[in-house]
Amino acid sequence: MGRRSGRYEMAAGAPAPGGSDAICNFVICNDSSLRSQPIIFNPDFFVEKLRHEKPEVFTELVVSNITRLIDLPGTELAQLMGEEDPKLPGANSTASGFFRSLMSLKRKEKGVVFGSPLTEEGIAQVSQLIEYLHKNLRAEGLFRVPGNSIRQQILKDALNSGTDIDLDSGEFHSNDVATLLKMFLGELPEPLLTHKHFHAHLKIADLMLFDDKGNKTSTPDKERQIEALQLLFLILPAPNRSLLKLLLDLLYQTAKKQDKNKMSAHNLALMFAPHILWPRNVTANDLQENITKLNNGVTFMIKHSQKLFKAPAYIRECARLHYLGSRAHTSKDDLDLLTSSGSKELQPLKSQKRSRLDTCHQEETQQRTEEALKELFRHVHSMPDSAKKKKLIRQFNKHPTPLTPASDVPTSPAPRRTRSRSFSGLIKRKVLGTPVIQERKSRDATPEAERVSKENVHLLQKCGSPAHMSQAKLKSLEGRKEGSCRRVRGHLLSKDSSSL
Repeated sequence: MGRRSGRYEMAAGAPAPGGSDAICNFVICNDSSLRSQPIIFNPDFFVEKLRHEKPEVFTELVVSNITRLIDLPGTELAQLMGEEDPKLPGANSTASGFFRSLMSLKRKEKGVVFGSPLTEEGIAQVSQLIEYLHKNLRAEGLFRVPGNSIRQQILKDALNSGTDIDLDSGEFHSNDVATLLKMFLGELPEPLLTHKHFHAHLKIADLMLFDDKGNKTSTPDKERQIEALQLLFLILPAPNRSLLKLLLDLLYQTAKKQDKNKMSAHNLALMFAPHILWPRNVTANDLQENITKLNNGVTFMIKHSQKLFKAPAYIRECARLHYLGSRAHTSKDDLDLLTSSGSKELQPLKSQKRSRLDTCHQEETQQRTEEALKELFRHVHSMPDSAKKKKLIRQFNKHPTPLTPASDVPTSPAPRRTRSRSFSGLIKRKVLGTPVIQERKSRDATPEAERVSKENVHLLQKCGSPAHMSQAKLKSLEGRKEGSCRRVRGHLLSKDSSSL
């Protein structure tokens, strides 16, 4: 990828690629034809960011989850945290066998790569051996059959001096390269998995399933073992973790070709356990019954190597919340509680939102109803005065207060008055909500008027509530009202004329 070629532009979330503090670099593509391609995002980005920027917080987070899976007493926990020097088997033994003396002498002869503490430069040199072995996995007895010692020494000197080596030239055999790789691991000052993690690996090998009664069985609990190894690998030094990933991937691919090379995962574990897991300066007698656990542990790592270098989901979420959330949760249980509490917190929010929507809908419906009732009241008010008009007003009074058109008009409490016989006064008091002056009562109440009012009530009961009457019924009702009004007026006029 060239620099600013017009299609790509380099961008970084950390210092320049040449610096040692860079976490990751990403590429912004300016070519519209390539924007449809999927974007690859590292799910462990925040995990690596937290490990790089706040190593103490990161270590505490991971170790707290390791102690949830395996039981580490105070001394072993302090050793894992680096607070105490590791107490390893055979460290207090006074016996000094030939093997132990020989290994000590070999480690005193430090070179640039071999015998030196693990560095990125050493990993870059050794990665040439790993790449070559990936192309020659079919060699029978790979890592078991020793190579030629003279060719191995030539290759070792070349790696120590930093000389470029062409392994594909045919000068070296795959067994030479495989033996030299084991030699490099064996001459490290401490095993690849470090002395601090030795007791933790023994405890991980003891993780077994439980039966229905809660008794421990002899079946390994693979899920818990994988989770514990994932956590343990997260707190390895960065060079150790990088080389371990390259090595386990090579051994995994080698075991897949065991039909050709005759090297199963267990056979490979027997070859590499002393170099990557056994403490330095110890013999098989010092380890005693732990040898089987250690060998089985390396076998398990080879078989499940493709899963061991991914951070557990709850660690990724904790790291993400540390940077994006309000607070960081330090364990898987806290994350489960976060999920459950988050769903519970969303329920009242949803109910509040739903209640607001229901309230708005009810208010809108109420407003439309009141407007319709007001319009109907105006229509009744425009009708000529009659007994039917009075009964219609009474029907409106029978409705609940929220449905009356005057419910939105604030009315001041007034002393109780006798009901006015004036239809206009009733409508004003109901629609306008203002106190109305009591009119004089009708001086005369004729039997004809009473008979007309009874007919009106009977008709009103047949027609039902005014709120549900159709326009045609209202018109017919108006015609009947006018006829009854003419009869009442004629009767009153004749009575007045006779009295005069």
